[in-house]
Amino acid sequence: MDEMEEELKCPVCGSFFREPIILPCSHNICLACARNILVQTPDAESPQSSRASGSGVSDYDYLDLDKMSLYSEADSGYGSYGGFVSAPTTPCQKSPNGVRVFPPAVPQPPPQHHLLGHPGSLPPIPRNSCITCPQCHRSLILDERGLRGFAKNRVLEGVVDRYQQSKAAALKCQLCEKSPNEATVMCEQCDVFYCDPCRLRCHPPRGPLAKHRLVPPAQGHISRRTSPRKISTCTEHELENLSMYCVQCKMPVCYQCLEEGKHGTHEVKALGAMWKLHKGQLSQALNILSDRATEAKDFLVQLRNMVQHIQPTDGPGRPLLVTSGWGTLKENGVEFEACLVAQCDALIDALNRRKAQLLTRVNKEHEHKLKVVRDQISHCTVKLRQTTGLMEYCLEVIKENDPSGFLQISDALIRRVHITEGQWGKGTLTPRMTSDFDLTLDSGPLLQTIHQLDFVQMKVPSAPMLQLEECCTINNSATLSWKQPPLSTIAVDGYILELDDGNGGQFREVYVGTETICTVDGLHYNSTYMSRVKAFNASGVGQYSKTLAMQTSETGQSPCDMQTLPTVAWFTFDPTSAHPDIILSNDNLTVTCNSYDDRVVMGNSGFSRGVHYWEITVDRYDNHPDPAFGVARGDVLKDVMLGKDDQAWAMYVDNNRSWFMHNNSHTNRTDGGVSKGATVGVLLDFTRGILIFLINDEQQGPVAFEGIEGLYYPSVSLNRNVQVTLHTGLPIPDFYTPGEADLSGSVC
Repeated sequence: MDEMEEELKCPVCGSFFREPIILPCSHNICLACARNILVQTPDAESPQSSRASGSGVSDYDYLDLDKMSLYSEADSGYGSYGGFVSAPTTPCQKSPNGVRVFPPAVPQPPPQHHLLGHPGSLPPIPRNSCITCPQCHRSLILDERGLRGFAKNRVLEGVVDRYQQSKAAALKCQLCEKSPNEATVMCEQCDVFYCDPCRLRCHPPRGPLAKHRLVPPAQGHISRRTSPRKISTCTEHELENLSMYCVQCKMPVCYQCLEEGKHGTHEVKALGAMWKLHKGQLSQALNILSDRATEAKDFLVQLRNMVQHIQPTDGPGRPLLVTSGWGTLKENGVEFEACLVAQCDALIDALNRRKAQLLTRVNKEHEHKLKVVRDQISHCTVKLRQTTGLMEYCLEVIKENDPSGFLQISDALIRRVHITEGQWGKGTLTPRMTSDFDLTLDSGPLLQTIHQLDFVQMKVPSAPMLQLEECCTINNSATLSWKQPPLSTIAVDGYILELDDGNGGQFREVYVGTETICTVDGLHYNSTYMSRVKAFNASGVGQYSKTLAMQTSETGQSPCDMQTLPTVAWFTFDPTSAHPDIILSNDNLTVTCNSYDDRVVMGNSGFSRGVHYWEITVDRYDNHPDPAFGVARGDVLKDVMLGKDDQAWAMYVDNNRSWFMHNNSHTNRTDGGVSKGATVGVLLDFTRGILIFLINDEQQGPVAFEGIEGLYYPSVSLNRNVQVTLHTGLPIPDFYTPGEADLSGSVC
């Protein structure tokens, strides 16, 4: 539990918390320290409405507080109020924990004893006092209750007590005046530890104390720790116990808060239920963080092994590494240095001077590698210590049996655990430096160019690694992502991505460039494509990555099987190709327009074979507009009604009738229109080369268009009086039977 100690110390005084209070930002501070860092603000700066110190500010309500902040990260290190002339600027200090704190800007007045309620109470808080959190530098102006408005962190106080008690070598007598003797008994009724002399003197075994129960100190210590704690009371209503939990404000409240206070309209839940829920959330987050801590420990062992391999040997003339921690190197430090010395000795005086320069460079590289790995070990050690300390502190908090006290700090602890777990994310547990020396001495033209002698890189790149978690297929598109091996330091000029034909054929290049992610469109449905990637540089082309098989969305049988079944494809509207006046929502499934003119939006998937069916529901239909539905080529006009040019085939419809339109030619007027709630279906059959439309599950007119072949995108045109929603992945209607393919043009 030693690593938890930092969690139990005040950021101001650096000592263990004494009477800790919870600030609105969820950080803790000693009550006495909070009074010491108060800053008095001018009357003009005080807010018009009183703000509660602890209960009236949400954990996330910092917009107003930031305007009153007395300190920001861009300040020059002084924590005074800039507009208050009478308060001189005071340099901020650092606590023993390394956190900047703010001494009081205004000298504290001497205590006036006639104003105190009792000898142990604190002097009154000056009017318009402001407190700034020493950890996150959030500021808050106190109300008339002063520091009493902040909730006491009884859970943290209990953890501190248990921690300090666990550090004590033995339980001491509480009545010894100078050096306490070791306690021998504890009276359960008096709740006092006695040594033998003090017990005979102050707790005789006769008289009214004879019936008291004396137990061994260890047993009494345990019973004291497990005794029920005092029931928490509300900071707003001191006579009321905390019995409910406000979900919106994330704080325990009392019955009177619900009747009279601002929580009356908020969602509240039972205190015990929320206590169990938050304990479960914290325990679940701790399990994930514990796994990260275990990985960090293994990673530290790995880094220390790297230091041992990079560390120079004790022998003279051996400043380089010996072997790598992950296998035998082709050219380790000893071999590299020996080769370098042998080549340099074969040259005359000029070569010897150059040799010294090269050895210096190698030593600098060696020192650089050591420094990087040691810095990473130091950084990871500190982070692991902080993580372990937070875990131990959270485990102690979970042991608490005070629901309201736990809920006062549970949200902040859960956030801290998630944030700490996130800090162990990608790259944190990866070495920043390899122990390899990727240097090769080129001695061929050395005699002619002795003055240009230098290290050159003569290695081709390593095989890239496919990032499987980022590779996927959507409909007939495939996205592949890759990266270089983590420890590879060889320069890469670009990558070559290759795919086969989806039928086990030869690979072909589909991308050459410097990017590490590529999406390939226009693939066949229901096909398995094999993919691989390799890297290249000036030295040549490297090895291929592992081969990845990617399956496109399913269709029915191929034309060679005489019958083609409907394609099951999911797609959305495409915001990148839509007209600028188009407005998309609902994950690009719902579309409308901000113009009175017709505007076109297409789907993000194109079809070239199979049978496809999708529907569009009319969510809003005002003033009898003429929306159009159909298919289009990729270069269709976007600022006119669908079907006005020769790149679209559509049906436009009003509230009474519909027409088919292509290249501005209107045909087949049919009775029956649309209204709010209507459904328009589009059936595209490439086996017959036809396009059919439906309204409310009934075919609208005859076959709309024939001779359909090529690549088509689902499309819609509408204006601001219409809003529609797309539905995909649907089976074809029951009345329709897919036709036979035209075998004369099929290729198998």
